[in-house]
Amino acid sequence: MKALITGCGIAGPAMAMALREAGIEAEIFEAYGKGAEGVGAFLNLASNGLDALRVLGAHRTVMAAGIPTPRMVMWSGTGKRLGEVANGLALDDGTVSHTILRSDLYRVVRDEAVARGITISYGKRLVTFEETGDRVVAGFEDGTWAEGDVLICAEGVHSRTRALLDPRGPRPRYSGLYGFGGITKVPGLPGEPGTYHMIFGKKAFFGYTVAASGETWWFANLPRRLGDEPADWRPALVEAFAGDHNATADLLRTADLGSGLPVYDLPPLAGWHRGRVVLIGDAAHATSPSAGQGASLAVEDAVVLARCLRDEPGHQQAFARYEAERRGRAERVVAYSRRISNSKAPGPVGRVFRDLVMPAFLRRAADQKSLGWLYRHHVTL
Repeated sequence: MKALITGCGIAGPAMAMALREAGIEAEIFEAYGKGAEGVGAFLNLASNGLDALRVLGAHRTVMAAGIPTPRMVMWSGTGKRLGEVANGLALDDGTVSHTILRSDLYRVVRDEAVARGITISYGKRLVTFEETGDRVVAGFEDGTWAEGDVLICAEGVHSRTRALLDPRGPRPRYSGLYGFGGITKVPGLPGEPGTYHMIFGKKAFFGYTVAASGETWWFANLPRRLGDEPADWRPALVEAFAGDHNATADLLRTADLGSGLPVYDLPPLAGWHRGRVVLIGDAAHATSPSAGQGASLAVEDAVVLARCLRDEPGHQQAFARYEAERRGRAERVVAYSRRISNSKAPGPVGRVFRDLVMPAFLRRAADQKSLGWLYRHHVTL
């Protein structure tokens, strides 16, 4: 069997490595003309994602590129400490969730795939595919074609292949938030390495962690009408946090803001596969970053799909088993993350109610049993 994989972000290389472990040939086709070095801010790789990477023998390299962040402390915009909850549950060997630059995670999984003999072709934007008997043929924008037994789409939330697979299917859903993030050495934000501080401000949401180096890794979510993008985001961000009881606004006055990007997730699809084509990662079940699970779910998908393709008698049975194993969990995470996103942008009345009930909610969430479904999930190859 040979698998064609479209997309060389996080999910694509993880998928290729999982297939190689299962004894299946794979080749990756990336739409852009070069790699994603330096692209994106940072993300959370939860303990369940690291557990899935361990199945592929890649978790230690990823952990070495990130910083451990096992705790989250929640604050209101008035400076009230709302409570504390684990950012993942430690694995049996003590491994905890890590925060890592997206470009570093990309580099590690891409380099691991290349080191294992995976071919990656750039400038290969898929525009069409067709099935010819027992094969699938992928056509690219540059006029070239590739042929394989299955086509695995790992193109992300705005996947073209998903739209070709089901033209009437749901489109990405805007969360109501724009996301920003960066790394700065501006002093004034208290914290210790390993702890995220999450601030539910009066008008927007802010999160940060302090690295052992003294750098502050921060992100902000600003409620905004989609498309309402000023030429300069700084005044809008500073104004949104100026009334909060912390130094967030001061940091944003000088920090490199990068580009503000709208945050999307994906409503449930009618199906994740058709014929010899199947979706994984954000292409199948994009989740907002609020739960810190996007990359972890993608690696879990890769491990499960590779096992199913190895063990089932044909691709249809493999795709059906993969979707049956993964759909319920993925959709639960998407819904959970969306609820968190909604709590970041309530109105004045909703904000008061949120701050009143959140301490009780966090006390329940601190019970490891309540988080087990999310962080104790284990996939096997």
